[in-house]
Order: sequence, then structure tokens, then C-alpha cells
Amino acid sequence: MSFEKRLKRLEEIVEKMEEGEISLDDSLKLFEEGVKLSKECNQDLDKAEKKVQSLVSVDAEGNVATEDFEAEVD
Repeated sequence: MSFEKRLKRLEEIVEKMEEGEISLDDSLKLFEEGVKLSKECNQDLDKAEKKVQSLVSVDAEGNVATEDFEAEVD
């Protein structure tokens, strides 16, 4: 499942749960699904972040120099 589909499904789950018209069992199932989807989305974002390169410079001929993005840890 793509990131976009996971995110859309998460939005649907939130809407259903906010309506408050579902049983406790259904709420728990949706919550479990939401947690799983959330973890998968975070993994996708982590992978994407690691692939990002930052622009370092452009030389006189227009060649671009890049370096791999490294997330800063505070």
C-alpha cells in the first residue's frame, strides 16, 4: 500500500472514531489498524528522508554538487 493510501485510510479511521457511533470492539480494531498504519507511514517518511540530498553548490558550468541529507538529532 502506498504512503498516500495509508494516510487516507488513517484519516478515515480518525473520522469514524470521532463520530463516536461505533462499538468498543470496532473502535479497538480501528485503533489497532491506525497504529499499524501510522508506524508504516513513519517508516516511509524515514526512508524518504534518508534519500534526500541537499544542494551544496553549483559550479560555473552549472553542475550541481550535492551531499546526502543527514537528520540532525537534538
